[in-house]
Amino acid sequence: MDSLANALAALDSDLRKRLNGAGFVQEHFLALAATLREGDAATRRRTRNTVKGKVEAPRPGEIATLPAEGTPEHERLKARGEEAMRKGELAFCTMAGGMATRMGGIVKALAEVTDGHTFLAMRLAENRSASARAGRAVPLWLMTSEATHDDILHALAKAAAPSHVAAFRQNLSLRLNPDGSLFLGDDGKPSEHATGHGDLVDALRRSHLLDRFLDSGGKYVWITNVDNLGASIDPVVLGQFVDAVDKGTDVQCEVCRKEGDKGGIPVHAEGKLQVLEEFRLPPAFDPTTVSVFNTNTFLVRAAPLAKHPLTWTYFEVEKQVDGQPAIQFERLLQEITAQMPSTYLEVSRDGAASRFLPVKDFDELAKRRATIELVARARGMM
Repeated sequence: MDSLANALAALDSDLRKRLNGAGFVQEHFLALAATLREGDAATRRRTRNTVKGKVEAPRPGEIATLPAEGTPEHERLKARGEEAMRKGELAFCTMAGGMATRMGGIVKALAEVTDGHTFLAMRLAENRSASARAGRAVPLWLMTSEATHDDILHALAKAAAPSHVAAFRQNLSLRLNPDGSLFLGDDGKPSEHATGHGDLVDALRRSHLLDRFLDSGGKYVWITNVDNLGASIDPVVLGQFVDAVDKGTDVQCEVCRKEGDKGGIPVHAEGKLQVLEEFRLPPAFDPTTVSVFNTNTFLVRAAPLAKHPLTWTYFEVEKQVDGQPAIQFERLLQEITAQMPSTYLEVSRDGAASRFLPVKDFDELAKRRATIELVARARGMM
């Protein structure tokens, strides 16, 4: 660890400045690096990741669904969501960070979805539509990264984005060798990386956007991935959350039925119903007993998002960088469900009603393009 500390002390001043401005804490980084010397990697990761105690599937009635369109209850929820928007109680936050590697090295937010419309352009159009419906500006925040921030700012300026649209950077860290020493790329320089979408809470707090939103009467923040255009502002879904807040909820997590998908699932673990990735489940638990999974879309009360103390798990991930194994530590946003009172809402993944249309690469975009266009036109994104 002395050699790693010395390597950090010798970092280029510009890199050190960027790290310090993006949530890098040297003592914590050294402590994570030290864990790489604890036994073999497979045992170490299994021990760190697997939750303790009994794990059970959600019970009947614990995964809510929306009332049918046209029913009095549907209209009541819609009216409640629209009222919250009119009062300026909603902000929308989309995650547009990462390392810009999945779509040919271009920033995903700036990838063309259809006919000259990028993900970012469609999010801006959605925001215009939502703001018009609300009769006031709905704040739109974009979490960027070192790899995406400048390009997104340039695109926002080119689009003449209004002042209620803001970008803030997620955390930045460095990769390690499997033995815990500092990893250097083929260029002889430290290899940088973003530390996962779990950065959002700390990065948003660092930006002070939440503080200003709360001061202006803001109450709820919608969080989703920039590429999942199905996860748009829906007053009915918002009304469902406002109802849940009245009963003591801080987080509403959107889930949808599995169709061969793998990912985080809602389970009872450690005394609460929370989202856990399958790699965190004990071997005795069968994940196929849970029929839904996390879409990474959340509605969260703004006050605890700004102030609630949170403890994060940093997961050890091995990557191939310049043909060599490198270790990076990441965290997952769904851990908020383990530390804030949470409810779960099953949403559609079909046709014009879909709220789950993720696009990881161009192949997936080609498969989903027709449905994305259908959804985008219906929701004011084009």
